Amino acid sequence: MVLGVLSAGCGVGSTGPVRAGAPASGLREPGSAGHFVQLYFVSPYGIQAVTRETDTSATPQQALDLLLKGPDAAERARGLITEVPPIHGRLLARVADGAVDLRLPVPVAQTTGGGGLGLSQIICTAANARVADGRQPPDVDVRVYEEGYDAPWTVRCNAAGNVVPVSEPTPKRGSTR
Repeated sequence: MVLGVLSAGCGVGSTGPVRAGAPASGLREPGSAGHFVQLYFVSPYGIQAVTRETDTSATPQQALDLLLKGPDAAERARGLITEVPPIHGRLLARVADGAVDLRLPVPVAQTTGGGGLGLSQIICTAANARVADGRQPPDVDVRVYEEGYDAPWTVRCNAAGNVVPVSEPTPKRGSTR
Protein backbone atom coordinates (compact mmCIF):
# COMPACT_ATOMS: atom_id res chain seq x y z
CA MET A 1 0.00 0.00 0.00
CA VAL A 2 2.75 2.45 0.99
CA LEU A 3 4.60 1.67 -2.26
CA GLY A 4 1.46 2.34 -4.31
CA VAL A 5 0.92 5.70 -2.61
CA LEU A 6 4.57 6.70 -3.10
CA SER A 7 4.60 5.78 -6.80
CA ALA A 8 1.31 7.58 -7.39
CA GLY A 9 2.79 10.79 -5.99
CA CYS A 10 6.00 10.82 -8.02
CA GLY A 11 4.50 11.52 -11.43
CA VAL A 12 4.95 8.04 -12.88
CA GLY A 13 1.98 7.39 -15.12
CA SER A 14 0.51 4.07 -16.14
CA THR A 15 0.29 4.79 -19.86
CA GLY A 16 3.39 2.79 -20.84
CA PRO A 17 5.87 3.82 -23.52
CA VAL A 18 4.94 6.78 -25.70
CA ARG A 19 6.19 7.00 -29.28
CA ALA A 20 8.34 10.13 -29.64
CA GLY A 21 9.54 10.02 -33.25
CA ALA A 22 12.33 8.43 -35.23
CA PRO A 23 15.58 7.40 -33.55
CA ALA A 24 18.56 9.72 -33.76
CA SER A 25 20.48 9.49 -37.02
CA GLY A 26 23.74 10.76 -38.40
CA LEU A 27 25.63 10.12 -35.18
CA ARG A 28 28.54 7.74 -34.77
CA GLU A 29 28.15 4.67 -32.63
CA PRO A 30 30.08 5.22 -29.36
CA GLY A 31 33.46 3.54 -29.48
CA SER A 32 33.38 3.01 -33.24
CA ALA A 33 36.76 3.16 -34.93
CA GLY A 34 35.61 3.58 -38.52
CA HIS A 35 36.17 6.52 -40.80
CA PHE A 36 33.40 8.98 -41.53
CA VAL A 37 32.72 11.87 -43.87
CA GLN A 38 30.20 14.66 -43.48
CA LEU A 39 28.16 15.60 -46.53
CA TYR A 40 25.76 18.51 -46.67
CA PHE A 41 22.29 18.15 -48.19
CA VAL A 42 19.12 20.22 -48.04
CA SER A 43 16.15 19.41 -45.83
CA PRO A 44 12.84 21.25 -45.52
CA TYR A 45 14.54 23.16 -42.67
CA GLY A 46 17.70 24.24 -44.53
CA ILE A 47 21.14 22.75 -44.99
CA GLN A 48 21.85 19.61 -42.95
CA ALA A 49 24.96 17.53 -42.40
CA VAL A 50 24.81 13.76 -42.74
CA THR A 51 27.51 11.33 -41.72
CA ARG A 52 28.51 8.42 -43.91
CA GLU A 53 30.97 5.68 -43.08
CA THR A 54 33.91 5.35 -45.48
CA ASP A 55 36.86 3.00 -45.90
CA THR A 56 39.42 5.75 -45.25
CA SER A 57 39.42 9.28 -43.93
CA ALA A 58 37.99 11.23 -46.87
CA THR A 59 39.87 14.04 -48.55
CA PRO A 60 37.90 17.07 -49.73
CA GLN A 61 37.94 15.66 -53.28
CA GLN A 62 36.59 12.28 -52.15
CA ALA A 63 33.89 13.98 -50.07
CA LEU A 64 32.82 16.13 -53.03
CA ASP A 65 32.69 13.09 -55.30
CA LEU A 66 30.25 11.49 -52.82
CA LEU A 67 28.23 14.71 -52.55
CA LEU A 68 27.82 14.92 -56.32
CA LYS A 69 26.22 11.44 -56.32
CA GLY A 70 23.41 12.91 -54.21
CA PRO A 71 21.64 11.59 -51.14
CA ASP A 72 21.37 7.82 -50.74
CA ALA A 73 18.02 6.04 -50.37
CA ALA A 74 17.91 6.41 -46.57
CA GLU A 75 18.73 10.13 -46.80
CA ARG A 76 16.07 10.67 -49.48
CA ALA A 77 13.57 8.85 -47.27
CA ARG A 78 14.34 11.46 -44.57
CA GLY A 79 13.46 14.21 -47.05
CA LEU A 80 17.02 15.23 -47.96
CA ILE A 81 17.74 16.50 -51.46
CA THR A 82 20.60 18.23 -53.25
CA GLU A 83 20.48 21.65 -54.81
CA VAL A 84 23.82 21.15 -56.55
CA PRO A 85 22.84 21.13 -60.21
CA PRO A 86 24.69 18.99 -62.74
CA ILE A 87 28.12 20.52 -63.17
CA HIS A 88 29.73 20.23 -66.56
CA GLY A 89 33.45 19.79 -65.98
CA ARG A 90 35.36 18.54 -62.97
CA LEU A 91 34.87 20.09 -59.54
CA LEU A 92 38.35 19.98 -57.95
CA ALA A 93 39.35 20.26 -54.30
CA ARG A 94 42.89 20.08 -53.02
CA VAL A 95 44.33 20.63 -49.55
CA ALA A 96 47.04 23.31 -49.51
CA ASP A 97 48.56 24.97 -46.43
CA GLY A 98 45.75 23.85 -44.09
CA ALA A 99 43.10 25.23 -46.41
CA VAL A 100 41.09 23.83 -49.31
CA ASP A 101 41.58 25.16 -52.83
CA LEU A 102 38.24 24.63 -54.56
CA ARG A 103 38.16 25.02 -58.33
CA LEU A 104 34.75 25.44 -59.89
CA PRO A 105 34.56 24.56 -63.60
CA VAL A 106 31.62 26.96 -64.01
CA PRO A 107 30.67 30.40 -62.65
CA VAL A 108 29.16 30.38 -59.16
CA ALA A 109 25.78 31.39 -60.58
CA GLN A 110 25.60 27.95 -62.21
CA THR A 111 26.27 26.07 -58.93
CA THR A 112 23.53 27.51 -56.78
CA GLY A 113 20.56 25.40 -57.89
CA GLY A 114 16.97 26.47 -57.36
CA GLY A 115 17.19 27.59 -53.73
CA GLY A 116 20.73 28.92 -53.63
CA LEU A 117 22.10 26.27 -51.27
CA GLY A 118 24.13 24.26 -53.81
CA LEU A 119 27.31 26.27 -53.28
CA SER A 120 26.93 25.98 -49.49
CA GLN A 121 26.66 22.20 -49.85
CA ILE A 122 29.90 22.14 -51.85
CA ILE A 123 31.86 24.45 -49.55
CA CYS A 124 30.72 22.87 -46.27
CA THR A 125 31.36 19.35 -47.54
CA ALA A 126 34.91 20.32 -48.60
CA ALA A 127 35.62 22.12 -45.29
CA ASN A 128 34.45 19.14 -43.21
CA ALA A 129 36.67 16.58 -44.93
CA ARG A 130 40.21 15.65 -43.83
CA VAL A 131 42.37 18.78 -43.90
CA ALA A 132 45.99 19.01 -42.77
CA ASP A 133 47.22 21.07 -39.80
CA GLY A 134 44.51 19.64 -37.53
CA ARG A 135 42.14 22.53 -38.14
CA GLN A 136 38.54 22.12 -37.12
CA PRO A 137 35.97 22.61 -39.92
CA PRO A 138 34.84 26.14 -38.87
CA ASP A 139 38.53 27.22 -39.03
CA VAL A 140 39.22 25.80 -42.49
CA ASP A 141 39.60 28.43 -45.19
CA VAL A 142 38.08 27.41 -48.51
CA ARG A 143 39.63 29.39 -51.35
CA VAL A 144 37.16 29.38 -54.22
CA TYR A 145 38.59 29.73 -57.70
CA GLU A 146 35.75 30.67 -59.97
CA GLU A 147 35.89 30.44 -63.74
CA GLY A 148 36.43 33.88 -65.23
CA TYR A 149 38.22 35.40 -62.21
CA ASP A 150 41.97 35.65 -61.59
CA ALA A 151 41.98 35.64 -57.77
CA PRO A 152 40.15 33.34 -55.38
CA TRP A 153 37.74 34.46 -52.69
CA THR A 154 37.93 32.88 -49.24
CA VAL A 155 35.05 31.56 -47.14
CA ARG A 156 34.44 29.22 -44.20
CA CYS A 157 31.61 26.94 -43.19
CA ASN A 158 30.38 27.63 -39.66
CA ALA A 159 28.95 24.99 -37.31
CA ALA A 160 25.41 25.66 -38.58
CA GLY A 161 26.38 24.92 -42.18
CA ASN A 162 26.35 28.55 -43.28
CA VAL A 163 29.05 29.91 -45.56
CA VAL A 164 30.67 33.08 -44.26
CA PRO A 165 33.24 35.28 -46.01
CA VAL A 166 36.74 35.61 -44.60
CA SER A 167 38.17 39.08 -44.82
CA GLU A 168 41.72 37.86 -44.24
CA PRO A 169 42.68 34.18 -44.55
CA THR A 170 44.11 32.45 -41.49
CA PRO A 171 47.91 32.73 -41.49
CA LYS A 172 49.91 29.52 -41.67
CA ARG A 173 51.39 28.26 -38.43
CA GLY A 174 54.67 29.92 -37.68
CA SER A 175 53.77 32.94 -39.83
CA THR A 176 54.58 36.39 -38.43
CA ARG A 177 51.68 38.36 -39.88
